Amino acid sequence: MKAVLCRQYGPPDSLRFEDVDSPRPGPGEVVISTKAASVNFPDVLIIQNKYQFKPPLPFSPGSELAGVIKEVGEGVKHWKAGDKVIAFTTYGAFAEEVKTEASRLLPLPEGMSFETGAAFLLTYGTSDHALRDRGALRAGETVLVLGAAGGVGLAAIEIGKALGARVIACASSGEKLAVCRSHGADELIDYATDDLRERIKALTEGRGVDVVYDAVGGPYSEPAFRSLAWRGRLLVVGFAAGDIPKLPLNLALLKGAALVGVFWGDFARREPKAFADSMRQLGEWYREGKLKPHVSQTFPLSKAADALKLMAARQVKGKVVLTT
Repeated sequence: MKAVLCRQYGPPDSLRFEDVDSPRPGPGEVVISTKAASVNFPDVLIIQNKYQFKPPLPFSPGSELAGVIKEVGEGVKHWKAGDKVIAFTTYGAFAEEVKTEASRLLPLPEGMSFETGAAFLLTYGTSDHALRDRGALRAGETVLVLGAAGGVGLAAIEIGKALGARVIACASSGEKLAVCRSHGADELIDYATDDLRERIKALTEGRGVDVVYDAVGGPYSEPAFRSLAWRGRLLVVGFAAGDIPKLPLNLALLKGAALVGVFWGDFARREPKAFADSMRQLGEWYREGKLKPHVSQTFPLSKAADALKLMAARQVKGKVVLTT
């Protein structure tokens, strides 16, 4: 079978598409025939040795996929060959066949395509954990979404609306903001033309926002933090801009504000009951039509490097998916 391999750390062009042996499941494991795998920003980081999780070389990047179970290992009771599933793997998904723990699987919802399934779990799981659990976002509050046209950003917009919040979406072009509007954003801010703080002040009549969903970092975090209302919460989701900001902590004191970390991968591992509850809620919202994953482009698995380069350049709207 074929797999995308990182044999040495480097940019996407350093990846190789090679023949490798098909995996066999051990106890508690399954092997999945991959139909689709999505590209996420951590995939760009992990191949450069810049991510918090560092798999041993060589490895395949790719943290989520959808496919059909090919084989189950000893002790696997709730899954069988032929089941359609979604899997969260941390790494290894960019391959025609993937071995993973059975505990990392969810059933592919009825009527959901493999491409949509591959684009669903990480982005919506992250944003649900961030907004409902860590941010305690409530109906009637206002949430500011930085990097709103990306996968987690669009998910945050839709979840914010499902919770009854007012959503202000921030992105770097009119084209990206149009996508945000189509997914339910109430107000729009263009980084390229608007002063972030002044625009937030105008949109909130000087009050500020209750929650900031920050998957970007860089130069946007501090002005967003300064734009929090009393008892506001800034959710630290990621650093797509590249730079990790240094925030003046006196702002947290003056605003009675909270700086809240969001690490969905460890949440899913450490708190399985809460994770299961999150997945049930997301499934319910999807069936109700409140969540509509946006797959903007698909590439064949052999072109994974091209998809990763788009992600690194922050040119992706919604999700990019690889197909086998």
